[in-house]
Amino acid sequence: MVLKMGTESQVEENPRKGGLRTMPFIIVNESFERVASFGLQTNMIIYLMTYYNMSAATGTSILGLWGALSNGLALFGAITADFYLGRYRAVAYGSISTLIGMIILWLTAMIPQLKSSPCSQIQHVCNGVTALQLAVLFSSFVFMSIGAGFVRPCSIIFGADQLENKKNPNNQRILESYFNWYYASSGISTILAVTVIVYIQDLYGWKVGFGVPTILMFLSVLMFQIGSPLYIKVKAKTTENLVIGLFQAAVAAFRKRNNTRLSLSDCDEYYRWPLESEVLTPSKDFRCLNRACMIEDPQRDLNPDGSASNPWNLSSVEQVESLKALIKALPMWSTCFMIFVDMNVFSFSLLQTKTMDRHIFPHFEVPAASFSVFMIIALTIWIAFYDRVLVPLLSKYTGQARGLSPVTRMGIGLISSAMSIALSAITESIRRQRAIEEGLEDDPNALVNMSAMWFVPQYALLGVAAATHGVGQVEFFYALFPKSMSSIASSMYTVGTAVSSLIGSILVSGVDWLSSTGGKTSWLSSNINKGHIDYFFWLLSFLGFLNFLYFLVVCRFYESLNDGSSRLSHVAEEKECDYRLLHES
Repeated sequence: MVLKMGTESQVEENPRKGGLRTMPFIIVNESFERVASFGLQTNMIIYLMTYYNMSAATGTSILGLWGALSNGLALFGAITADFYLGRYRAVAYGSISTLIGMIILWLTAMIPQLKSSPCSQIQHVCNGVTALQLAVLFSSFVFMSIGAGFVRPCSIIFGADQLENKKNPNNQRILESYFNWYYASSGISTILAVTVIVYIQDLYGWKVGFGVPTILMFLSVLMFQIGSPLYIKVKAKTTENLVIGLFQAAVAAFRKRNNTRLSLSDCDEYYRWPLESEVLTPSKDFRCLNRACMIEDPQRDLNPDGSASNPWNLSSVEQVESLKALIKALPMWSTCFMIFVDMNVFSFSLLQTKTMDRHIFPHFEVPAASFSVFMIIALTIWIAFYDRVLVPLLSKYTGQARGLSPVTRMGIGLISSAMSIALSAITESIRRQRAIEEGLEDDPNALVNMSAMWFVPQYALLGVAAATHGVGQVEFFYALFPKSMSSIASSMYTVGTAVSSLIGSILVSGVDWLSSTGGKTSWLSSNINKGHIDYFFWLLSFLGFLNFLYFLVVCRFYESLNDGSSRLSHVAEEKECDYRLLHES
């Protein structure tokens, strides 16, 4: 994810640097970081409930806040890398921060004083968790969030910096090959994280289970630093930053709110920078924002070279139109929250599968946290199936180059997500009823005579929903935004996941509190045989269907873009969506 505009960044010109020889260092750095990070997060709810005596609801809320912080900091990391640090230092500092966080978390498993003792199953006595123990735990989360915020948005583009060579006629093909390999390695790393690392944690315990990801992260940092002499290091830009420019346009419009001259016929009274810009006049949408690009006093507002003397008081027409495009995108962006909320309640699904028969073969049991691999597999298969099989077939009937329009695919993703959660509710109702019939209501750790494979369809459907909605959303925003804002599509996806994690955390805490009032057993009780996770899933499914209706209402404002063939009037050039903008998770 790159958030920048203006002139090209300065690059170290050295024919002996960059190229394919740097790829092993960059891809190994990203792969090991992903295996380590996702390997820790997948099973974390069990660790929090066992050694910090947290309830299922509290642990899920904390993990939601952790996810919100990590994704929110990705936007900050991208801006900081482009504007201040440069991508090399951003990835280096981020990798070290992640390593520090993992070492702290590993120490909580190694040193008994840094965590509470597990609750006694016989006497049902739990030791309290001290403020120091929680401070150490949360500090590890913060360090890892900071690291993820710098590494994930910058690593992929840092690799592209090494291969960028406009003089090479095959440069585009090389870049496309790099992005394919990069995402392939990310997918493989994620699968290894939720299978191998989780299996190690279940088999050998937390000391080894946290130690292995820490060692992998150390190797990640080491490999990245070994390749340092070979890297092309793009310097941080000292010119305009796209996100800062959007804030400047908003501030300039607010400062000039008392200026009522909204309809000017003389284009020279609008500030255009650079001077050769194709955007001559601002659009009539959100006319109050047009004040930001009005030149009130040329002597005061402009420098001798024609640039703005105070960018917080005078913005270019391009910045104003970019801000308008962002505002137009917000209603559709808000429809994506529920699908991410559905994906963020994975902790409860883990507790469900942990109480069921997970044997595929007589002597092999799938770890409960590894069931998310079915979602990843379904996502991967669906993307390949849609791209290679459905697109050629559908394009003949719809006339769309991509088979279905981005808006249609987003809608399919939203309804599929709601159906997945409804299926989860039905499955949980059956599981809970069997647990009660077998006399296991008071024993949440006992195995129910029911195969955990019942949960595979819901994971697969959620994977299809994520793939359909995610790609459609990026393509939709790409069509809506001006060319200079293409990378904002990835930014909005990232911020959307952060907001959704926060919403999910608040929702879990609220449902836990409301359902436990009056001394009743919470729906989200740690004893899932007494609680009613199925009710919570039905609530999420209902909210998902309401969100789909809201999505249909929002679509009425975007009918001109529903065919996927039009861009805004001030953008002349048509091109295919750049899939490097897709969020890595």
